[in-house]
Amino acid sequence: MKKVSTVLVENLKRLGISHVFGIPGKAIVPLLVECEIQDLQFVLSRHESGSGFAAAGYAQTKGLGVALGTSGPGGTNLLTSAGQAKAYHSPTLFITGQPSAKDTGKAQGQDSSIFGTDLVRMFESVTLFSARVDRGDQLEVFLKHAIEKATNGVKGPVHLSIPMDVLQEEISDFIVEIPTLKSSVISNQIETVISKLNEAGKPVLLLGKGVHLSKAYKEVRWLVEQWQVPVMTTPGGKGTFPTNHPLSLGAYGLGGNEKATKYLKKRVDQMIVIGSKLSDMSLAGFSEAVYPKHLIHFDLDPTFIQKSIPIPTLYIQGDIKANLVEIQRKTKLDRIDIKRVSLFSEENENLDDIQESETYLSAKVAIKELRKYLPNDAVLFGDDGSHTFYAIKYYDIYEPGTFYFDDVFGTMGHAIGYSIGAKVASPDKTVVCLTGDGCTFMHGTEIATAVDQNLPVIFIVFNNVALDMVDKGMKKMLGHSIGATYQHALDVKLFASSLGAASYRCRKTEDIENAIGQALKNYTGPTVIEIMVDPEEIPPILNRV
Repeated sequence: MKKVSTVLVENLKRLGISHVFGIPGKAIVPLLVECEIQDLQFVLSRHESGSGFAAAGYAQTKGLGVALGTSGPGGTNLLTSAGQAKAYHSPTLFITGQPSAKDTGKAQGQDSSIFGTDLVRMFESVTLFSARVDRGDQLEVFLKHAIEKATNGVKGPVHLSIPMDVLQEEISDFIVEIPTLKSSVISNQIETVISKLNEAGKPVLLLGKGVHLSKAYKEVRWLVEQWQVPVMTTPGGKGTFPTNHPLSLGAYGLGGNEKATKYLKKRVDQMIVIGSKLSDMSLAGFSEAVYPKHLIHFDLDPTFIQKSIPIPTLYIQGDIKANLVEIQRKTKLDRIDIKRVSLFSEENENLDDIQESETYLSAKVAIKELRKYLPNDAVLFGDDGSHTFYAIKYYDIYEPGTFYFDDVFGTMGHAIGYSIGAKVASPDKTVVCLTGDGCTFMHGTEIATAVDQNLPVIFIVFNNVALDMVDKGMKKMLGHSIGATYQHALDVKLFASSLGAASYRCRKTEDIENAIGQALKNYTGPTVIEIMVDPEEIPPILNRV
């Protein structure tokens, strides 16, 4: 017989977990003790939301992440990161404590039961499964079910609340494994897809975040080249296809470019959507005037199929990669026979009309400069704000799987934690966080976590002394902005230095070259690069209705 905490940690280690993220509290002390005994690294975050973000970022690479929080406010602080993990379809196990199961119903500090702050019910709407373990013998079935829900099918976060006295109960040992489906679900409409691709006169491919989730980069590229289909990416699909490919139209939707828009105006007859919910951000600028005649929609989750674009749709349900492999297996098409209308010639961005200043840089110029000096395979996590929409439009992708952004839930500051977790999971990769001063105000203290863990994450902060996306949006909507600018600016360089990070401030392009060069040489901890950007520059976000 072993303690519940012992069996739980043993199973986490068997599942390949090397680090868990969280903040200590009385209710989870038995679990922390067991982590120490079994050498499961506990990463102390600065806020529970930050630990949840880091665990989800870790899961992007490792396949499963774990965040620990104490009862009451520890749990409620994790809720936002659980909602973000659900939007990312990030398989993350959130474990929260509870003072005592046997004392349920009595007044207890930080009570998380139905008599206090009912964390199980709170987590239900932001996870795929949420349950309380009231007895030690329940752990096996609840943990197995949680891991199964998190890692199979439509992946995402799960939650278990475990009281302190239950963690110390003794139970029989058991082993939990990540279940693997013997075969992925293949649509019975594959032949129809092949037929429609063969018949299409002017098709276009729209790639979403689901391509990242299925790791179907090679299969997508094969389809593109086999049928010579031009490619657009949604904001969440940025990074799924190289922008220097001759069939790339670049980004569409919020942060999209003119090349993609012009192509759609030539009346596409067949649109192939792969892995996108087609949210308002993905369809910004999309109107009935450019509706295609027909749509083929690949996605595992049928929830939003044919709800955003009311046109005839062929839904291909199942794992994206598996279905594309099946198309590849069945097709005998010779791409030499496919002739398409040639794409528009690449439009050169004119930067001559951008006003230079000794005080700040154009955000557009800053993104292009960053792309010059960051490695081609650097993995960038974009935070929620206009800074990332500049990147969606202007940051070139050379290798798929190197740019991540959420266009659904949109938590400001989440990318700071995600980049930390990603670096823990992939220490050999260059990991970059692109964020803003508003996001840094919210979750910038997590940089101290990177300092403590000696993680050389590169944090790039665009500072324009405002919540820029909201500011510009309100000015368009109302004619003026309300409460979106700061009366006292955040000194990002000084703030980062106070946390122990190497820090630089950039006002000129040569400053960026120097700062990135120094950051890439910093193997002992994080580097924060503050870029002062033009507060009056209009970001590419105003095409959203």
